[in-house]
Amino acid sequence: MSEFVLAAVAWPYGNAEIHAGNLAGAYLPADIFARYHRLKGNQVLMVSGTDSHGTPITVRAEAEKMTPESVYQRFHHSFLELFQKLGLTYDLFTSTHTENHFKVSQAMFTALLQNGFMYKDKQFQWFSPAQGRFLPDRYVEGTCYICGFNNARSDQCDQCGNLLDPALLKEPRSKIDGSTPELRETEHFFLDLGEMEGQIEAFLKSRESYWRPNVLRQSLGQIQSEGLRGRPITRDLDWGIPVPVEGWEGKCLYVWFEAVIGYLSASIEWSNLQGKSDAWRSWWKHADAKTLYFIGKDNIPFHAIIWPAELAGADGKFDEIFGCKEKAEFVLPYDVPANEFLNLEGKKISGSRNWAVWGLDFLSRYDPDPLRYYLTSIMPETRDADWDWGEFYHRNNDELVATWGNLVNRVLSFAYKNWEGVVPDPGILAAEDQALLDQVEKGFETVGKELEAVRLRSALGEAMRLASEVNKYLDTSAPWFTIKNDKAQAGRTIYIAMKAIDSLKVLFSPFLPFTCEKLHTYLGYSEPLFGEQYTQNINDALGEHTVLLYNPAKATGHWQPSQLAAGHQFKEPQPLFKKLDESIVQAERSKLG
Repeated sequence: MSEFVLAAVAWPYGNAEIHAGNLAGAYLPADIFARYHRLKGNQVLMVSGTDSHGTPITVRAEAEKMTPESVYQRFHHSFLELFQKLGLTYDLFTSTHTENHFKVSQAMFTALLQNGFMYKDKQFQWFSPAQGRFLPDRYVEGTCYICGFNNARSDQCDQCGNLLDPALLKEPRSKIDGSTPELRETEHFFLDLGEMEGQIEAFLKSRESYWRPNVLRQSLGQIQSEGLRGRPITRDLDWGIPVPVEGWEGKCLYVWFEAVIGYLSASIEWSNLQGKSDAWRSWWKHADAKTLYFIGKDNIPFHAIIWPAELAGADGKFDEIFGCKEKAEFVLPYDVPANEFLNLEGKKISGSRNWAVWGLDFLSRYDPDPLRYYLTSIMPETRDADWDWGEFYHRNNDELVATWGNLVNRVLSFAYKNWEGVVPDPGILAAEDQALLDQVEKGFETVGKELEAVRLRSALGEAMRLASEVNKYLDTSAPWFTIKNDKAQAGRTIYIAMKAIDSLKVLFSPFLPFTCEKLHTYLGYSEPLFGEQYTQNINDALGEHTVLLYNPAKATGHWQPSQLAAGHQFKEPQPLFKKLDESIVQAERSKLG
């Protein structure tokens, strides 16, 4: 039975280019997962967009003497270019600076307020005498009062992962000019997390059997060790979503309060673009829907604690405020498969030091599938991982080219030459022939099980292991030699190998969509495995914005073994992958820093 599956993907800040660490952390895992579920026949919705209101954007805008809108728009368009080139199949990639997102975010705020999960309180916040204004949390850095890390942001420490009380930060300094700010009193709205602590703890405990340990350690561990307390969700800012309360002009919704609402607002925007205004409810209001949030470990508290609290606290009132005919509870996150960090050549990635593998720069010299393959093979699912250019070179040549690519090319080229582009008749299969087919077909269960659990490294490794088994079968059967004396036997071997390759094509396709689409064509199929992407310009009250859309209409792929039959016509193949020269290792390392 078809399931509704939401792949909610972390929103990149519109202030910097995307690097390999970002791709491995959230964006690529979501696409692999979404592609698999589409092949399974499930109703997938994959949404995200550019986070347009974050403090990093205003910091960059001030440094470049530009408007925040022009800064985020510049990077937003580079994100669209990268995601299309890398084949990330967002059903909608939008931004938080849209009329729709403003409306949905303000409705969520109002619902929480009317349900009694908001309160007003005064607090001390960092104020810059030099600039004459309150500083947003991420404008202030200092020493973490929990672990002692000396480059903690005032709202969160990247070292220990804890959410921080900005007023308790030690040795604070302005990120803009290095001056020492002072605490001054200001009034804000607070999300009453303390009131919802029991509900959130029960929710997290219900996920203990399958959530990743790092996610539970940061979320459930934080509740059990420190408890939850009210958290301010408004800020003294002029760039963002206005607080929808009279007399609160000059204050905006805190970016981390409204950015997570983007998953919901993007789903609603997608529904409106489809001409089906209530379609989003299938993923957000049906108890059986599965919603997964693909993020990096630094964002765990916002997705495992704050966002579930927002959803639970807004129930009932949101539908009423938003004008929905029916009322139903929001679906709470099914899973938050947060990844750890990806380092580079033994050091932490740093954009400011150019110690990074930039997505668009990489794709200017290499094809997308080798990047997707390597990142998946080292994906930091349970601990930090490391990109090594030497390892990238070897995995491309020894695995993609030698194991999988060579298997495809030598079988299809041999078959095309000796059977004139027609799949040979196998006759009666021997035991070893059927055994290989059975082993490869079992991969739909073994690889699928790992993909379901978002264990993508393991899933890819199992697919490559099966490709190696086909190579072993060919080494033993040696059709290139038996054809000289027994073409029928050679034909049976080639038939088995082509069936296995056709199945492996599907197993590999969530990871390697570009080359698997080529292989799909070589094997004689006329319609693509997956759909296509395109961009669309939209005008609303906030101006024009461009979105990335996915159209699955022509997709014909299914998560099932090969249906290839004798007599089927196929095309002359070309190599799927390029063998790299070892010189690229030193050349790429020399560009770092």
